[in-house]
Amino acid sequence: MTTETAKRAEAETGRCGECGGRATSSPDEADETEETPRERVNRRWNEIMQETRVAQTGVQILFGFLLSVAFTPLFHDLGTFDHVVYVITVVSGAAATASLIAPVSIHRFLSGQRMKDETVRAAHRLMMCGMVLLAVTIGCTLLLILHVVVPGFMAKLLVGGVMLWFVLSWYALPLWLRHRSARRPAQQEKS
Repeated sequence: MTTETAKRAEAETGRCGECGGRATSSPDEADETEETPRERVNRRWNEIMQETRVAQTGVQILFGFLLSVAFTPLFHDLGTFDHVVYVITVVSGAAATASLIAPVSIHRFLSGQRMKDETVRAAHRLMMCGMVLLAVTIGCTLLLILHVVVPGFMAKLLVGGVMLWFVLSWYALPLWLRHRSARRPAQQEKS
């Protein structure tokens, strides 16, 4: 199909040939374009899969690093506190890995069963759980490293600051944006 033919078909049907979505002429119109329930669930599934790819890569690299730490010569010289932090870190890393890879398994088992709505809901919950576990894993990894490098309370203070940043950027900001967006239509109706 030539570009001109595609544009003509797009104009006639109101659908974008490349993405399968509806064609729009402006960014504002894109926000207001209605999706069918099937289009919405497919879009949400594709978004979850893209997000999963990003998170999986990070957690797998971190988890691989954590597994190798126990086999270094200096590991055995660490105290009880550091060993406990290490165990918590490895367990939370394994749980994060399981949660972030689970949507792939769910999709594989349920593909073709006409259960995409349920699959998207389950994948969403697993991703949220996996992100919390990933934040815990990163925080514990920082604590383990900084406790060896920086003396005493300073390590805990630095880790607390980083974890506060995680809470603000990963959870508080998205929730604030969601709340702000929900208020916008109510304010427009009053105008």
